[in-house]
Amino acid sequence: MGDELREKVRERYAGAARTVRDKGGRASCCGSGLEALEVDMSCGSYSEDEKRELPQLAADASLGCGNPVALATLSPGEVVLDLGSGGGIDVLLSARRVAAPGGKAYGLDMTDEMLALARANQKEAGVENAEFLRGEIEAVPLPEGHVDVVISNCVINLSTQKERVISEAFRVLKPGGRFAVSDVVFLGEKSRLPAEVVRSVELWSGCVSGALEKSEYEALLSAAGFEDVFVEVTHTYPPELVEEVGGPEEVEALREVPVASAFIRARKPVERRS
Repeated sequence: MGDELREKVRERYAGAARTVRDKGGRASCCGSGLEALEVDMSCGSYSEDEKRELPQLAADASLGCGNPVALATLSPGEVVLDLGSGGGIDVLLSARRVAAPGGKAYGLDMTDEMLALARANQKEAGVENAEFLRGEIEAVPLPEGHVDVVISNCVINLSTQKERVISEAFRVLKPGGRFAVSDVVFLGEKSRLPAEVVRSVELWSGCVSGALEKSEYEALLSAAGFEDVFVEVTHTYPPELVEEVGGPEEVEALREVPVASAFIRARKPVERRS
């Protein structure tokens, strides 16, 4: 992620964590004009049973666009890594599903405020087989072949170095390990979007303009060495939801090149191809 954009994103997510911690209520990583989009993106991602498993603040701090835990088919004893773990909801849910000798869930985040919130949520939930790490998703502080599953929830789109993120995910996975990510994709050619949309930090930190095209995502995963790559679109968003921030030109552009949430699956080969 570029330094300037990284700091903007860090500031937004730090502010979201403070909102949850100090004021209560649901966090928003976006400006007020994107709150409707964020609610629409995360709506229905977690069941009421899943929410009841964890502290309310973990759910309030969820800024994702799906539920990768429900779709990752986790098994007891597996080791899971969540890229951009935020308030910890996906880490804590994963930790409970893999709980067994050797089962563990790691959360990686670059924002101190989110890490503090996640660790507080972990303590309140009484989850012992989880660990939150400070770092960036472009340089994962874990050894090669360490985890069975890499998950993420609407975070990879925030990076300007997505090839590096995907390469790091491949590196830390064990042979046969799984990539199971919820993210935002464009359904069309991103090159048709106005430069103002692509450059907008407001939209980027709200998980819109940093998204890859569906075909780009597939190509990056394949180029990194993954197999069984599949991008499943789960929900397409009305472009009017960004009207307050983007304006009519951006709304019309997103009408031509829609944005959608998707579940992205891939697998690291048991033996890497030469």
